[in-house]
Amino acid sequence: MYAPLTFKCIFFLTEMLFHVLLSLVVLVSVEDASLAASTLQIEDEELTHTEAIRDDEMSQNLTRTNFEQLEKLSNRSRYVARSCKEIQDRYNEHEDGLYFLTTANGMVYQTFCDMTTAGGGWTLVASVHENSIYGRCTVGDRWSSQQGNNANLPDGDGNWSNRNTFGAAEGATSDDFKNPGYYEIRAEDMSVWHVPNNFPLEHWNLAAILRYHTENHFLRLYGGNLFQMFSQYPVRYNVGSPSNRGPAIPIVYDHGDKESTKMLYGPNPRGEFEPGFLTFRAINNERAAMAICSGVKPVRGYNTEHYCIGGGGYFYTDQCGDFPSFDWDRLGREQGWSASKEMTEAAVLLFYR
Repeated sequence: MYAPLTFKCIFFLTEMLFHVLLSLVVLVSVEDASLAASTLQIEDEELTHTEAIRDDEMSQNLTRTNFEQLEKLSNRSRYVARSCKEIQDRYNEHEDGLYFLTTANGMVYQTFCDMTTAGGGWTLVASVHENSIYGRCTVGDRWSSQQGNNANLPDGDGNWSNRNTFGAAEGATSDDFKNPGYYEIRAEDMSVWHVPNNFPLEHWNLAAILRYHTENHFLRLYGGNLFQMFSQYPVRYNVGSPSNRGPAIPIVYDHGDKESTKMLYGPNPRGEFEPGFLTFRAINNERAAMAICSGVKPVRGYNTEHYCIGGGGYFYTDQCGDFPSFDWDRLGREQGWSASKEMTEAAVLLFYR
């Protein structure tokens, strides 16, 4: 009679013990999970804190680096020199960038120095930038005329042979630029870069579609700069026939070559010029003078308005401007006489040494 009761009690007690143990296991598991979550949260907080510290340290390092760079650039204002070549020789500078120069009258101005190409020491004195290929001697065409295509103003703005200055060195690929070095520096050679419009200064060298320089010291024969040269060879309408052009100087390529120069212009003009030269005061068939044929020398045909830049105030046709007829067949259509998009949308940077 008592055995079954005892068995029932034992079974009941066992079942209760099982539930108690199960509850304990669940409780321990919950506590472990909670502890793990807390530990993970703490680790995440520590990681976030560590990342915040690292980011702050990086920011401080960056600020420190920028400050050191700014201090270095600021120290350049203490240099006294009239050209980048003088800075290189006197202060042993060999880094491309912005420097301060001083004119003979004591005017201080800032410009870009190329301190690496072919020995360095090149001073940026001007840039020719076409702000609108569809403009016709309108506002912004400082290297031809901003007063319209007018035969009564054959010299246009006359900036090739005057002492006007405009623009900023840092913005030389975004607008026309001319500093006092253009007429102040007495140089021997020139360097030319064709840099896509609006490129920042620190990338000009790598971005250029063409870079080349002269090395025969030709500027000695023409007063030492373009101001003096174009006083001898005025850039204006009706100065003579194509045979009266100025000098054509052989160039040495730093980036690009004769073939790539040729292909940057339209298929029709390619038969009229010889690449590998820097030509000054080229005159077309309508007796309008262009200031510079950059990278080429006219040899026949003399439709120089399609591959030479700058000029006076009258071009006979409506193709008047800093890049006169570079879009004769309109960009995006059959190229014909038009220069390539790469050439048309690149500023021409002019350096002395």
